[in-house]
Amino acid sequence: MTALVIAEHEHGALKGATLNTVTAAAQLGEVHVLVAGADCAAAAQAASQIAGVTKVLHADGASLGEQLAENITAQVIAVASNYSHILFAATAHGKNVAPRVAAKLDVAQISEITKVISADTYERPIYAGNAVATVQSSDKIQVITVRTTGFDAAALGGSAPIETIAAVADSGKSAFVGSEIAKSDRPELTAAKIIVSGGRAMGSSDKFNDVLTPLADKLGAALGASRAAVDAGYAPNDWQVGQTGKIVAPSLYIACGISGAIQHLAGMKDSKVIVAINKDAEAPIFSVADYGLEADLFVAVPELVKAL
Repeated sequence: MTALVIAEHEHGALKGATLNTVTAAAQLGEVHVLVAGADCAAAAQAASQIAGVTKVLHADGASLGEQLAENITAQVIAVASNYSHILFAATAHGKNVAPRVAAKLDVAQISEITKVISADTYERPIYAGNAVATVQSSDKIQVITVRTTGFDAAALGGSAPIETIAAVADSGKSAFVGSEIAKSDRPELTAAKIIVSGGRAMGSSDKFNDVLTPLADKLGAALGASRAAVDAGYAPNDWQVGQTGKIVAPSLYIACGISGAIQHLAGMKDSKVIVAINKDAEAPIFSVADYGLEADLFVAVPELVKAL
């Protein structure tokens, strides 16, 4: 059996989620990687260096330049018959393309697996991570999204051959109009090794920035937020951690003024070390924290910054 991983890349650089997806695919058999885009030779070269990858398919064309879901789907479908498994990272991009591929192939999508049991059986979280379901598929081609926090990143050091394939024509069903990308010197939330997150207890966006930014600066951390904080306007939407936000698993997660609602815990409970600062001793966040500090965050966090 051969599995195909759909690579994610930007400006010629391969995204880290691809490495985690390759690790999952390697448990299913031989691994090929599809790199589809425009001027993406550097990404294809990077994919060829992932340990465990035996071939890279490189599709380069203007129709694939903006990663429009309809065109990427067509590119995947063009080679899908050669594979038993097609894997995507469970990111915004992967969740946009994978259901389309599954529908075109008339198969069920298996979403956000966290463990491979066998070539047709997987584990995936349900009920906001409070239960784990074992899913078995009899589909000839299995379309899977991978929760990247469930798998270690694949190592580098490979030297797979790169095969150039024809890029599909533009479907004409959608067009790229433009994008507004927030620029930050901080690491990307899903790739950060340290995350400092704030909740509704921060009280305002000014306090959010005044209290948490110095701590994040000291630690070289990304900033995150609970859904309640985002909904209240204290933090931008792309900082949201949780079931309806981003799933993260950093080495260190510091939760400040976050009570620990189920939907938030689902997005960060796989973090290696969790530190909770909250003045409510009964806050659910303490149930998953490795270290808990029952204190007023507006006093404790500045003291922590001084100590660092």
